[in-house]
Amino acid sequence: MVVYGIPNCDTVKKARAWLSEQGVEHRFHDFKKGGVPEAGLSAWLAAAGWERLLNRKGTAWRQLDAAVRAGVADAAGARRVMLAQPSVIKRPVAEWPDGSVTVGFDPQDWARRAGR
Repeated sequence: MVVYGIPNCDTVKKARAWLSEQGVEHRFHDFKKGGVPEAGLSAWLAAAGWERLLNRKGTAWRQLDAAVRAGVADAAGARRVMLAQPSVIKRPVAEWPDGSVTVGFDPQDWARRAGR
């Protein structure tokens, strides 16, 4: 399992702590240090949809130039912004061993997926 996000994000912290407490083996990929994997982003967009993956409620989104925000009207526009500004991706993104992808942290859903 791979968890993608930013280490200082509260939701990512909760998710990583939950995984450790449950004994779920995982690897963490830091967007700030490792960037956003382009192939991964394509898979996430296909699995979750750009509207779910793009965090329009966060500070990073609000700090973007209005013209940049206006240019996000479809998956291609969202992809460009997500690659350039990884902080606008809703976190955490989890790639599960079965190939599924989730966005955000839901302890009940994660427990089911992890067989807990």
